[in-house]
Amino acid sequence: MAIIRVGVDIAKSVFHVHGVNRHDQVQWRGKYSRGKWLDAIVKQVPSGAEIGMEACASSHYWARVLQACGYHVKLIAAQFVKPYVKSNKNDRIDAEAICEAMGRPTMRFVAVKTVDQQDIQGAHRIRAELVQQRTAKANQIRGLVGEYGLVAPMGIGQLRAALPLWLEDAENGLTDNFRLLLAGLAEDLRYLDDRITTVTERITHHAKTDPVAKRLMTLRGVGTITASALAGALGDARAFKRGRDFAASLGLTPCQHSTGGRDRLLGISKRGDSYLRTLLIHGARAVLRYAKGKEDGLSYWVRQLAERKHVNVAVTALANKTARIAWAITRRDMTYDLALAASGA
Repeated sequence: MAIIRVGVDIAKSVFHVHGVNRHDQVQWRGKYSRGKWLDAIVKQVPSGAEIGMEACASSHYWARVLQACGYHVKLIAAQFVKPYVKSNKNDRIDAEAICEAMGRPTMRFVAVKTVDQQDIQGAHRIRAELVQQRTAKANQIRGLVGEYGLVAPMGIGQLRAALPLWLEDAENGLTDNFRLLLAGLAEDLRYLDDRITTVTERITHHAKTDPVAKRLMTLRGVGTITASALAGALGDARAFKRGRDFAASLGLTPCQHSTGGRDRLLGISKRGDSYLRTLLIHGARAVLRYAKGKEDGLSYWVRQLAERKHVNVAVTALANKTARIAWAITRRDMTYDLALAASGA
């Protein structure tokens, strides 16, 4: 009987497969090397069958390759596969669990990313890592010079301005050996600044040329970095049925711990994309800061909310609303309407 569903446990070198027919009877189990598993799929599985994988490293690449071969690919988050792992864990059992999980009617799947989406998300990840490295480097410099009694005011700009002064001052207590070390650290900091600038310019160019990102930049609290990240995460937005689902994927919806008919909502879940959630939170905080004196509906709504609730609750609520609006204008290919946004508050 023909195979209709295959679970694949992917890895760097070894791939395990588990295929079943329409009666969920096992028809195929196998272990293949990286260079041979795709040929085995094409040989054993008819075109149009469903192939599932965990959404992990290289899964989007293999998904696009399998789609080009005529298969329907479903990517599943690892936490949704785990409940179907029976007894001890190994790659063969993982493939079976993926096959079983993808057959559940209520299972949620991860949309396959395009190459363009991966390009822009890669740029954002690199930039975020470079910013972390720069922060660590600045803290290292402050800590080391602090041992010599030198302190720079807060802010990385203040540190940049202080470094050449420290190096040129012959009477500040720095030894010749440490001056050489400090000059190297200053060079490292300049290098990181240059790298961040280069990647940021690339992201900005994408935001100004991509039609989706250009529409997203019209939202309150959304600049070039956030618009580019939103466009990369959303794609055509068809992966999410509604705006709340997208907000939930960013961890901007409340956790729930309800029982016995009593609803209990906790703080936001903080699941999913922490990078994009952070950008939206910072943008919402800026909107709230400058909402005073503005008479539009959105500014009035967030001001009233901040008066009733803690300011962080208001900021998170606005970030949630921004995420939902971003989904709506992307999914429906429409422009941002401030009046409509405020009426939906």
